[in-house]
This record gives sequence, C-alpha cells and structure tokens, in this order.
Amino acid sequence: MSTYYFKAILQNNGWQENTGITVNDEGIITDIFSFDPQKTPNKGDTYYGVPGFQNAHSHAFQYAMAGLAEKHEGGTNPDDFWGWREAMYQLALSMNPDQMEAIATMLYAEMARHGYTNVAEFHYVHHDKNGAPYSNLSEMGSRMIAAAKTAGIGITLVPIFYQKGGFGQAPGERQRRFISPTIDSYVSLLESSKEACKQYQHANIAVGIHSMRGVEPTDIAEIAKSGPQDIPFHIHVSEQLKEIEDSITYLGKRPVEWLLDHVDLNDRFHLVHATHLIDSEINGIANSKANVVICPSTEGNLGDGLFPLRKYQEQGGNWSIGTDSHVGLNPLEELRILDYGQRLISHKRNTYFSEQQKDSGMYAIEMATIAGRKAMNNFVADFFAIGQPLNACLFDTTSPLLATTSIQNLSSSIVYATDSSMHYGTIANGKMIVNNNRHNNYDEIKQNFIKTINELKNR
Repeated sequence: MSTYYFKAILQNNGWQENTGITVNDEGIITDIFSFDPQKTPNKGDTYYGVPGFQNAHSHAFQYAMAGLAEKHEGGTNPDDFWGWREAMYQLALSMNPDQMEAIATMLYAEMARHGYTNVAEFHYVHHDKNGAPYSNLSEMGSRMIAAAKTAGIGITLVPIFYQKGGFGQAPGERQRRFISPTIDSYVSLLESSKEACKQYQHANIAVGIHSMRGVEPTDIAEIAKSGPQDIPFHIHVSEQLKEIEDSITYLGKRPVEWLLDHVDLNDRFHLVHATHLIDSEINGIANSKANVVICPSTEGNLGDGLFPLRKYQEQGGNWSIGTDSHVGLNPLEELRILDYGQRLISHKRNTYFSEQQKDSGMYAIEMATIAGRKAMNNFVADFFAIGQPLNACLFDTTSPLLATTSIQNLSSSIVYATDSSMHYGTIANGKMIVNNNRHNNYDEIKQNFIKTINELKNR
C-alpha cells in the first residue's frame, strides 16, 4: 500500500484540494480522502495532480528521426509529406529488433517525463529487413511491449494491417517490412500480438488499419464487420489532399464518405488525423460517436493542414491527441497548437468549449482524457476513482506561476502557461516513475538509446 498527498487533484467536477490517494500493491486506488494540512504538515505541499495524459497515436521508431527532415535541399524530392515519407522508409528499413526496443524505450520514458501514462502504438514495422516474417510474428510488437514495461507506462499495441502501396496499387519495395497481403495474414499477426500482450499486465490490443489507401477498402469493411468487436479500431484517414483526390478517382467517394457508407462506425473507432473534411463528413463522424485523433505538432511539421475542430465540436464530436512522429512530446503543447490553429483561422478565442464546460483548460484536459482513454479500450470517465489504476501527471506547486495561481484559474494556467520545467513527476499504475522531472530508469535507458543511434548513424 502507498499513499500520495496532493495539494489538489483535478476531478471531473473541478479541483479537490488537500486530497490523499491510497493505492494497493497493484496500483489500484483503494481510497480518496481529504486531509487537514494543519494536522499533517508538509503533506501535499509538493504537487497538483491531473489525470495522466493519453497518447492516442504513436509511431515509436520515428523518434529516431525527429528533427532530421528540416534540411530542404531542393531537387526532385517533393516538398511535402510524400518527400518526408521517403526518409521515413529508409529509417524503417535500417533497424533490428534490439534497436527498435531501445528507441521505443527512450521515447516512452520521455513521454512519461511529459506526463503521458498510456500510449497507443500504431505499429507497422512487422517483418525483418528483407520483408520476411519473423518466426515470432509479433517480434517487433513484443519489443514495443517490452519498451513500455521498462518505461513503466501502459501500452495499447495496434498491429497495423498494411497491404497496398496506394489505392489499387501493389506495395512498394521500401514498404516490405509492413505488409500483410491478406485478411488471414493480418488476423494471424493480430492473434500473435494479442498473445504478446500477456507479457505485461499493462498491455492490451487494438485493431489497426494503416489507411484507406493502404488496405483494399472492401477488406477494411470486412475487418470492421467480422473482426473483434470489443477492442478499439484505429485508422489513418484524410490526412493528405492527394489521398482524397486518389480516393475519389478510385472509389468515387472521399475516404470518410466511403467509411460512413460502408462501416458501422461507433465510439470504438479512432480516425487519425481526419484533417480534410467536408461538412457532411464532420456531421457523420460526430453523429456516429467515433473519435478523431489529432496530432498537432506532427501535422504542423508535415504541413498536413488544420482539422476543422470548431465545426466538429459544434456537432458534439469527440477527439484525443497523439504525438505521431514525435517532433513534440509535451501534451500541453499539442493542446495549445490545436487551439491556436483554430484561433488563427477563425479570429476567435473560444475554441475549447461546450454548453456544460466553459473553462478552456478544463475542457481540453477532459476531452483529451476521456476520448484518449477510449483509444486504449478504457471507457472510465472519472479522472480518479476507487477501483481504477492511479495514473497522474504532477505539477510543481512551488513553480512561481502556479504557486500564485488560484484554484479557479489553475486548469487554464496549466494548459496554456506551463512548460516542462513545471512538471514535477508522473505516477503510472500507482508507481512514481518520474520524480523531480527525471525518469527512474533514465541513465540505463539513455545509454542504450545513444548506443543504438550511434549504430544506426542516421543522426
């Protein structure tokens, strides 16, 4: 049993001051109680607690190339996502399982340092460097799970069905590590990945489709209909304008239009990016209760475009955040970039809102938490509740800005005005895995990461 004392914790109905949380040996909350700071001096002086952030979209291996695609040499390479993708393919072809694990472990430890306690790993580097399946089909997925275990965060492994090189096109040679040619081969991968999740008590599984262009659309509809119905379903969709143009040429419909017509979307579906939508698609997603996963730092870095958040929210749409290619790892930066993009195109400041919740900071945390948890197959809406794991991002109460902020202004001060230096630590599954802004296993994780990058020679 362990007990943590907070100056305040953020619950769904607001801040609860001078609160203690007791967890059992499995990290499950057994008690949430108020204490008198006069009778328990020095307790709760150190941190404010908000629910641990949910990273609903990650490609772990891409962390090794974060910041490396910013030299623009000109020539024949396109100055857009498709040019960046070629560099990504080269990295994906270069690493072995040990290297993949070292990179993912460093990434997940850094996620934890920034307050993420769970990650949905959209994983598609399945095979060996020649494109042949490993004897353990989920060898690379197992390394993602091992990385999460070392870093101490929860993981939802999303093994990805990747079949095509584009609408109606055979896969390219540089995609050879990704490919499952048939539904049956993907189901075998999914089953092997599900078995691998048993290696770690905080791992679970989800279905993943790379994209409408990456899998024959009729196979997407079949997986959605006949595949597991009790786990999340993740898919990239409508990220790029070219993708939409190609979809119209191949299918006669835009990607989301086609999905709405052929797949029974509900709140277990997570549409990643969904950058370019028309009004009927916005309304259709919101009405279906499906979720959109927005990755603002990556979408900005790649020049994808801006998701139509204001219109989507007006229809009651649900969204979460992810870090995708990991050029940014701070959840609060993701929330700010998302908001500020909307302000710049609307010339209004009230982006995060609902009729029930008019505090922008509170609304942002609430949406990212609840919809983000759904991406991990967690439908618990309560921020902190008895019987649930204790996952919390902790902020330093002695930071000058936060030390002088009233409870009424605390949520928005945290979302809009903090930086990583004000983050005190992270509790994941009842354990303090980041303390004083430093991961408990930092030295060993860092050493393995540096060794790996020196071997790859890509930076």
